[in-house]
Amino acid sequence: MMKMMRRLIYILLGATMTMNVAAQSMVIDSVVGVVGDFHILQSDVEQQYLQMKMSGNYMQPDTRCNIFNYFIEQKLLLAQAKIDSIEVGPAMVEMQMESRLEYFISQFGDEAEMESYFNKSIFDIKDDLREAIGEQMLTEQVRNTITEDVSTTPSDVKRFFRSMDSDSIPYVNTQVELAQIVAYPNYSEEAIFNVKERLLELRKRVQEGEDFGTLAILYSEAPEAARRGELGFMYRNELDKAYANAAWALKPGQVSKIVESSFGYHIIQMVERRGDRANTRHILMNPKADANAKQKAIYKLDSLKTTIETDSASFDFVAKWHSEDKKTSVNGGLIVNPRTQASTFELDQLDTKDYYYIRNMKVGDLSEPFESTDQNHKMCYKMLYLKSRTEPHRANLKQDYLLLQGLALQYKNFEVMTEWYEEKKASTYIKVGGPFKHCTQLDQQISQK
Repeated sequence: MMKMMRRLIYILLGATMTMNVAAQSMVIDSVVGVVGDFHILQSDVEQQYLQMKMSGNYMQPDTRCNIFNYFIEQKLLLAQAKIDSIEVGPAMVEMQMESRLEYFISQFGDEAEMESYFNKSIFDIKDDLREAIGEQMLTEQVRNTITEDVSTTPSDVKRFFRSMDSDSIPYVNTQVELAQIVAYPNYSEEAIFNVKERLLELRKRVQEGEDFGTLAILYSEAPEAARRGELGFMYRNELDKAYANAAWALKPGQVSKIVESSFGYHIIQMVERRGDRANTRHILMNPKADANAKQKAIYKLDSLKTTIETDSASFDFVAKWHSEDKKTSVNGGLIVNPRTQASTFELDQLDTKDYYYIRNMKVGDLSEPFESTDQNHKMCYKMLYLKSRTEPHRANLKQDYLLLQGLALQYKNFEVMTEWYEEKKASTYIKVGGPFKHCTQLDQQISQK
């Protein structure tokens, strides 16, 4: 149990690994540990300790010792990566770095606020992130190699579940399965013309010297508007095909003609190309549906609702053949949870409007048609079907097998990694210094050296 508690701390550390740049404590640095050719610095431990504390984690007296042991194990993984000549491509590191950086900037509001908080330039922050992410990706590859043959059978899952203390069995909140039928309003030629005219005017303003990013903040309907319209560095196949084709034809600073994608109508500016990836910014607009178009979409859903409720056809059949959302129609309208890739949602994971319409529904009920947005943020109308509802409960094999299977696999991976760490600690030169000599929970192989 004690080892499991330590491992939970290590998981928390892994989740915050790339936030080291946030530490601002004035630590007089010194080497407090050596693992083969790798050093552990006092500042490494203090930075992680501070980050965990700032994240609201409960800090125990031996937390620093657990952090130190975590770093020993990380260095063992890096040493193994060196032995096995495992490398990570700079492009992958760069992509992850840009993604994390975008997230940090969004949390602070803008780049200047982030630089002020870290007391570092954006270039220094990028360097810190690159190093941390590179090491994180290396250690992850080594872990994956060590555990690649680990699997669980139904017997393993049952045995794991039966070995759990009753109070450690996870509590599962209310979960629902939802399916949908979607209808889009048809836009008039005039509405489409108006959007194109607005985009052409903005394109002209950029060509006359106005800042594209400022105009994106003011006029774009995309979620990225607050980031001056920037998507960050992405591969071509990660983008809508029409968007990517237009973007890749641009040179840095150039602005595209109007592009129609599955998201709507854009003008695109190329910011920077790096190998196979590009950073672009865009201004997105969609036509506005008139009252007549909206009413036709609602009428379509009302008619389909009547068809289902009079048992003329099943919901699955109607969704498959009549829903205009192609991603869900192929599965009878079943909606996939983007966080878990499962078909179930906890209530707090639902879109606010979806929750409002299903909150009092019984299994098998249909909602009234209502205005919503699809996964591309385009306006639509939809009707929801409550396929299943599971009340709050302690996890059990019948209802929550996949959850328990995942936990059982995590535990088997943990056992395999624990054994690997113990073997490596016994055969690797490890020196413990400074305040960590007193850490009683360091493995026996280390404390005797």
